[in-house]
Amino acid sequence: MNSEASVRDDQGAATHAAREVIELLEVLWSRGRDIAPTAPVSSSQLRVLYVLDGAQGINLRTLGEFLGSAPSSVSRMCDRLHALGFIERSLSSASRRELELRLSSRGENYLNELRARRESGLLDAISAMRPAERTALVKGLSGFQRAVEDTVPGRLRAHDDAVDTA
Repeated sequence: MNSEASVRDDQGAATHAAREVIELLEVLWSRGRDIAPTAPVSSSQLRVLYVLDGAQGINLRTLGEFLGSAPSSVSRMCDRLHALGFIERSLSSASRRELELRLSSRGENYLNELRARRESGLLDAISAMRPAERTALVKGLSGFQRAVEDTVPGRLRAHDDAVDTA
């Protein structure tokens, strides 16, 4: 029983620490938005760009499954992103009734610039850490990422090369 309580305590402490880090990241990202805003893309549209970055060529239905969103909402978000020039739509090679979605070069540039700004914001804090702490951070975050990928339904895995577009 003692080991079960210890595991629960460890899980609770890890959950609390992860929540606090996420909240700090939200503050960091919002501070970065003041300097270099993410507009014209909303947070929901940004999620679409992230999914398409990892799964070029998926269709609207599959995108909706990954996002956990209604088809009409996904369609409207994609319409807006297409109007901004951030995504491209083309007829599917598998079915003429489906469209494939891809990031445009403008969408890729936007994500690259956003990621660079965010990494720059993180660099100050990470640079202040001792080497052993940075090593532990990489190991812990890698394990956390694997756990999220394994437990979140419809979550695209960063290491997936092919995605079913049917």
